[in-house]
Amino acid sequence: MSKKPDYLILCLFSILLIFGLFVMGTTSFAISLQNYGNIWYLFLHQLIMVVIGGILGIVAYKSPVKFLRKIGPVLFLINVILIFLVFIPGIGIEAKGALRQIHLPGFSGFSFQPSEFLKITFILYLAAWLASRGQHKKENALETSLWPFLIIMGTLFAGLILQPDMTTLAIICLIGASMYLASKAPLWHFAIMAGIGAIGFSIATILEPYRLNRIISMFKSHSDPMGNGLQLIQAKIAIGSGGILGVGTGLALGLSRQKFFLPESITDSIFAIVAEELGFLGALFLISLILFICFLGLKIAKNKGQTFEGFLALGITVWITLQSLANIGGIVGVLPLGGIPLPFFSYGGSHIIAELIGVGLLLNVSKKA
Repeated sequence: MSKKPDYLILCLFSILLIFGLFVMGTTSFAISLQNYGNIWYLFLHQLIMVVIGGILGIVAYKSPVKFLRKIGPVLFLINVILIFLVFIPGIGIEAKGALRQIHLPGFSGFSFQPSEFLKITFILYLAAWLASRGQHKKENALETSLWPFLIIMGTLFAGLILQPDMTTLAIICLIGASMYLASKAPLWHFAIMAGIGAIGFSIATILEPYRLNRIISMFKSHSDPMGNGLQLIQAKIAIGSGGILGVGTGLALGLSRQKFFLPESITDSIFAIVAEELGFLGALFLISLILFICFLGLKIAKNKGQTFEGFLALGITVWITLQSLANIGGIVGVLPLGGIPLPFFSYGGSHIIAELIGVGLLLNVSKKA
């Protein structure tokens, strides 16, 4: 029997992607002209990544669920290896003090970020493991559930904290915790995980002063306006300048003034540009769109229940929602700035490809006879 995806969630993701491309494009024109002599350079690069991600997303949508369940653990293992390969000289690429990119020998100028794909392979693996664990009588046994989970999370903690990529690690931990809790595990398991996680993140924050400074800058951004507080101050200026309907005529894109002063205007800070150009209503529309997608994704997960498909839908929904809210929260100053992209909006290759694969998987799970 032919099966059809949830067309409403497909429509919402399409609106989000097109919206993101327009904002990123208009924001990047001046930067492209200044750095590359061509106003279309960055936009065309982003468009190529969207095409690649779209093709892989279609493959994910068409792939049989049984095949995805079998290949998930293999992909996750490969991805974990790639996470540690970034530390090997000649393979890992250092950018802005972090080792997050992998360069493929023989492919000049091509690199990718394994941690972005780790989100999707981790969800695939955990969905398969939790679904199979639920089929056994000892599903609540300490030795068959909590310890293996903590070992996996400990391995990821080590790989990501050394890069360093603490925000991605936090998102992955929250994804894992939400999926594990949804498997009807005992609450005391969750309490142990929360305690260990809190200790680990506290130690990591204390050991690296810049992480602590990011937290402090949330409350005292003006104490260091040209340093740790610069991005947050410029973001608030952009958001405040947008008013209710945005700068200029309200619905016109490309009229932002802060994109010339705001650090990372086409990547981490792009939500501030949305708020400046489209105002409070435009920012509210974007947030509402994300939350509506979250609602539909959770509805799919609930309908699929304690199955591979249900856990997969839950993981993807939590991932997209958490990452979006973490980015927006950092830019408006209610969360520490984490340096993570806004899904479907921020410039970059690895994250947009991974996100479109996630959309394909969610649509796959949503198929109805």
